[in-house]
Amino acid sequence: MGEEDTCCAFAKEIQQGSTNVVYQAHHVSRSKRGQVVGTRGGFRGCTVWLTGLSGAGKTTIGFALEEYLVSHGIPCYSLDGDNVRHGLNKNLGFSAGDREENIRRIAEVARLFADAGLVCITSFISPFAKDRQNARKIHEAAGLPFFEIFVDAPLNICESRDVKGLYKKARAGEIKGFTGIDSEYEKPESPELVLKTNVASVSECIQQVVELLQTQNIVPHSSIKDVLELFVPENKLESARAEAEMLPSVEITKLDLQWVQVLSEGWATPLTGFMREAEYLQVIHFGTLLNDGVVNLSIPIVLPISTEDKERLKGCEALALSYGGRRVAILRNPEYFEHRKEERCARIWGTTCAKHPHVKMVMESGDWLVGGDLLVLEKIKWNDGLDQYRLTPLALKQKFREMNADAVFAFQLRNPVHNGHALLMQDTRRQLLERGYKNPVLLLHPLGGWTKDDDVPLEWRMKQHAAVLEEHVLDPKSTIVAIFPSPMLYAGPTEVQWHCRARMIAGATFYIVGRDPAGMPHPETKKDLYEPTQGGKVLSMAPGLTSVEIIPFRVAAYNKLKRAMDFYDQKRHGDFDFISGTRMRKLAREGENPPDGFMAPKAWKVLTEYYQSPEKN
Repeated sequence: MGEEDTCCAFAKEIQQGSTNVVYQAHHVSRSKRGQVVGTRGGFRGCTVWLTGLSGAGKTTIGFALEEYLVSHGIPCYSLDGDNVRHGLNKNLGFSAGDREENIRRIAEVARLFADAGLVCITSFISPFAKDRQNARKIHEAAGLPFFEIFVDAPLNICESRDVKGLYKKARAGEIKGFTGIDSEYEKPESPELVLKTNVASVSECIQQVVELLQTQNIVPHSSIKDVLELFVPENKLESARAEAEMLPSVEITKLDLQWVQVLSEGWATPLTGFMREAEYLQVIHFGTLLNDGVVNLSIPIVLPISTEDKERLKGCEALALSYGGRRVAILRNPEYFEHRKEERCARIWGTTCAKHPHVKMVMESGDWLVGGDLLVLEKIKWNDGLDQYRLTPLALKQKFREMNADAVFAFQLRNPVHNGHALLMQDTRRQLLERGYKNPVLLLHPLGGWTKDDDVPLEWRMKQHAAVLEEHVLDPKSTIVAIFPSPMLYAGPTEVQWHCRARMIAGATFYIVGRDPAGMPHPETKKDLYEPTQGGKVLSMAPGLTSVEIIPFRVAAYNKLKRAMDFYDQKRHGDFDFISGTRMRKLAREGENPPDGFMAPKAWKVLTEYYQSPEKN
């Protein structure tokens, strides 16, 4: 039956119960609607009907599924029993007739959501089989998929949860006709899925539902490939190493190897290697990859090579990448294209000033770019005593699961942590707890790749961060400190999108954006290269960052009256002291202390040791 036929059949069914009502067919087809709803083309309208006892976990799963699908570009909406009774069904009670009407109305609303192209998730006890069957028929008559999912938890488990205290009242006789106590719940006989919430975690339940929706082509398989690692599988490693030794090779730089690490660990998912020309053009012109929807990727990840290497490797179907004489990866099906350096710099940095430290490296690099599929022979290690902090996105996700995190907020930094930074992180945690999250976890994620010469080296920053945690300025029990392997570009609003998206890949659901993120003074004029507030503004508007919420930066300064870092209030400007990086470095070099409350004492001691060290001087 085609779409027009299902609409006509549905129209006839409506007319049977009403007089003087004519169903009006839509001018916009479902397939056309599916092209514009969400970031992934295709009509995905359906209803996921969660049924089960009170306390079984329907609402928890419903909202978690909604969050998961939206974060993966699948438009959906969750209808919850209590919420609907506050509005649409506020005139209904709990008599048999009212219960039946409650479910009928929900089924009709769900059908409208599904017809609009959304995945509609309903969380209702819906205890009677005939009501659920009627809901199914409403969808079938409209030609829309309907998935009945039994959220199955034993009565004693539901009673032990009893978040709303309803079972206790029902047992005391204060509530009559309560499902499971003195009113029957008719278990589904042949649901599409059964979720055992007494033995499976919420994330495991979500995975089961997603797999069901994949089999029905509601959720595309490509949309849930969260992390694409590019390591050679262990069972093929020996043959890959042997192949790499036989292939012609190109020697790469330390900067290139950092990008190999970024790609291999999946930070730049869905890239399968260094960018080919089409991907490069999409990124420098659109700031996105047009890959089964809009994928935010604002910076080119490319491999420059010399003209001599390009000519030497011409015709090769694969080549090896070597660092320090050691073969680290294979690049298959290489594609060469001109490295138009001035255009690249102008588009990414907004300047071609050769005194900009990263622009300088681009200008001095090879005249050609080579893209291709990357196979990395082993995890990149730097043997600097910090490799244990270089957690991959998959490793971080596992850590978050082990900590039972229900929210992860990330803070990107390339500088030491002072108490103003800490105030932002503490305040973000407070906001998340107020919003109902039980266990928000902080990802303190310093950048570990190349940085300019006057930045504090990674080794010293990690020591300083450890001191901050040691003094409990940040809570060690709810904080993960890890190293982000990317090099720094100092490309302002363009780069901050990359920083945010990479953390999104690793499981962050919230991202704190600061003042002048990824910025620096213009090398010649010494004025801000980028307007300091625009990084946050751009990030809040950036396409393709669907699964992360941006926490905007609030300006913090030293409150002289409180003798502590505080959120700046323009009305009390005289109470605040803005301690610049230049002033902080001068104090550290001279062995003097900053005002009390600016930085944890042990953390400040680490900085003074660095600025007075032979390494710095």
